[in-house]
Amino acid sequence: MTTRILTGITTTGTPHLGNYAGAIRPAIEASRQPGMDSYYFLADYHALIKCDDPQRIQRSRLEIAATWLAGGLDVERATFYRQSDIPEIPELTWLLTCVAAKGLLNRAHAYKASVDRNVETGEDPDAGVSMGLYSYPILMAADILMFNAHKVPVGRDQIQHVEMARDIGQRFNHLFGQGQELFVLPEAVIEESVATLPGLDGRKMSKSYDNTIPLFGSAKQLKDAIARIVTDSRAPGEPKDPDNSHLFTLYSAFATPAQTEAFRGHLLGGLGWGEAKQQLFTLLDGLLAEPRERYQQLIARPADLEDILLAGAAKARRVATPFLEQLREAVGLRSFRTQVAATGTTPKKAGKAARFVSFREDDGSFRFRLLSAEGEQLLLSQPFADGKAAGAASKRLQQVEPELRVEADSFTVWLDGECVASSPAHADDAARDAAIDAVKQALRPAAD
Repeated sequence: MTTRILTGITTTGTPHLGNYAGAIRPAIEASRQPGMDSYYFLADYHALIKCDDPQRIQRSRLEIAATWLAGGLDVERATFYRQSDIPEIPELTWLLTCVAAKGLLNRAHAYKASVDRNVETGEDPDAGVSMGLYSYPILMAADILMFNAHKVPVGRDQIQHVEMARDIGQRFNHLFGQGQELFVLPEAVIEESVATLPGLDGRKMSKSYDNTIPLFGSAKQLKDAIARIVTDSRAPGEPKDPDNSHLFTLYSAFATPAQTEAFRGHLLGGLGWGEAKQQLFTLLDGLLAEPRERYQQLIARPADLEDILLAGAAKARRVATPFLEQLREAVGLRSFRTQVAATGTTPKKAGKAARFVSFREDDGSFRFRLLSAEGEQLLLSQPFADGKAAGAASKRLQQVEPELRVEADSFTVWLDGECVASSPAHADDAARDAAIDAVKQALRPAAD
């Protein structure tokens, strides 16, 4: 079974070492694993919640896009796009807003923190709180649920938002699924060793604290930043405590296990902090030199980045557009033409056409059949884990021209390199070929 993984970064600043270690690097590594379908995006709608400087947002979008690509993301394998290039996401956000409980949003950490600060200073509890901040978890839920991600790599401080996406998706399924799981319920994924990387002062590395280490700045900028890492007052020759050293935590996030153990031993043996910082610089500069060069080349060619992102958006929308239509149908935002045809009130009813029929097997899997106008079975799908996946496959068959492969007295139907359905066995080649023509004819009107 293919696992879909999704993550994004808010475009409000230049990516730093913490962004790379906590989100970008593990996501890129995951995209290279077999059986992974990866969706990675620039969260530029989210940026509008935190930043009102258009130039900063635009620059950040460029820098973050270049960072992903310089870090080794293969856009042929992964779907890489800007959030704002997918109009289905804000529409889904509204559908989810209509089912999300206000009480759930009241418990969001970012909102509660703002309220607590206002109360402490004697302000109105909601002073300075925008609806963007308050409903941030719903937009994030839409990001995740739009593509039915199974796994969402996040920092530990974002776990709550993934859990809220599960709650909202489950509520929507209950209200409108009619027995089908429209939304996959996502799981948060954290790489424990680097879930929250410390900054120069020991707090979480964050632009808000001005304690970051540049990712693709010059070697001098990297060295200067490392020199500012806060350490204790133990002199050279005195044993250091690696487990309580921010510098050791940073080193171990990028070193091999053997390098980490050696560094631990050196600190316990009295290595001076100045030499320890030099070792950290040597490690990081060696790892980042090549991607730093690729980054600078990409930054110099913004038009190429634009083309890559637009291609990624087109790829993402091939999934989002039909799925949103399914969700609109589920909540009652249906075409009147469909309703008229279903009630049989057209002045003159058109002739019967081939149709898809979905059903559930005894083992809990979902399938669909393509039936001719006379009710003859033309195709039987492969089993799917959930009704949404089966529905998406049948919709795709109506939108693109599938590949038909002859298999002796039958044939199979393929989409994107995967077999999705097969025909019954036929008496002879002529009957099989006639059935192939019937399937092509049945799918052609929707494809055209």
